[in-house]
Amino acid sequence: MGTCDSTMGLRNTLIVMALLLSVSTIPFSGAASLKSHAFFNETGELPCHFPNTQNLSLDELVIFWQDQNKLVLYELFKGQEKPNNVHPKYIGRTSFDQDSWTLRLHNVQIKDTGSYQCFIHHKRSQGLISIHQMSSDLIVLANFSQPEISLIANQTEKPNIINLTCSSMQGYPEPQGMYVNLTTKNSTITYDAVMKKYQNNITELYNVSISVSFPIPPETNVSIICVLQLEPRKIILSLPCNIDAKSPVPSPPVPDHILWIAAVLVTVVIVCGMVFLTLKKRKKQQPGPSNECEIIKVEGKESEQTEKRTPRT
Repeated sequence: MGTCDSTMGLRNTLIVMALLLSVSTIPFSGAASLKSHAFFNETGELPCHFPNTQNLSLDELVIFWQDQNKLVLYELFKGQEKPNNVHPKYIGRTSFDQDSWTLRLHNVQIKDTGSYQCFIHHKRSQGLISIHQMSSDLIVLANFSQPEISLIANQTEKPNIINLTCSSMQGYPEPQGMYVNLTTKNSTITYDAVMKKYQNNITELYNVSISVSFPIPPETNVSIICVLQLEPRKIILSLPCNIDAKSPVPSPPVPDHILWIAAVLVTVVIVCGMVFLTLKKRKKQQPGPSNECEIIKVEGKESEQTEKRTPRT
């Protein structure tokens, strides 16, 4: 009995191998490959879209999917799954939906991006006949985290220069760019920078960041937003980083001793001025030698001279 089972299993394996060798020579239908999108670590769908116009049962069919490297993802032989023919990288990761003729690939990784084909053969007494085949492209995406702004302490002597970094993590595919918008009440200025990127060798996900330095006007409020450009019309915005306008720096208070010195000086100046004005006023009011005295003295001298000149009788 055990020998019979082994012989049957070997026969099935040989049949599948023969099918794999023959499918490369079978022309595909003219329809273009369907594109299917899936997110990292989630489930992707690989449709087969079998019309089954003859209403065939699964017991009459041989169904399998293979990737672009012709590695088998899943096999259903006359209604029975055949994991022995599945490549190790796909074991335990697939499930077949009989209602929609779709294979679901679980725990999708970036490396699963590529083309897949499904093949359906009718098992008849005279052998296997290919009755349907379809190709689909699986595109795996990973959402980048929301960009995050981190301010860096200013190492320069210029107080109005701001330094910051912006980073986003764990995304795929590689984004197109990253930049910063500085918005004031009247304008918006864009600052570009060289985007640094790091790709994990295992997950193939990207981490990206930029470093930017630019002046900010101190007299007005500003809002800074980091923009991650994924596609021409698809972006992710950071939360705004708001910086309020700086208040005018008040003049330092005058020390009390300086106020006292100033008051004393002012008092001294006032007193000296008053004294000077008083002395000047008194000097103006003091009388000098009168003209009458001078006339009397002159007349006295003239009388004496007259007496000397007049002869005595």
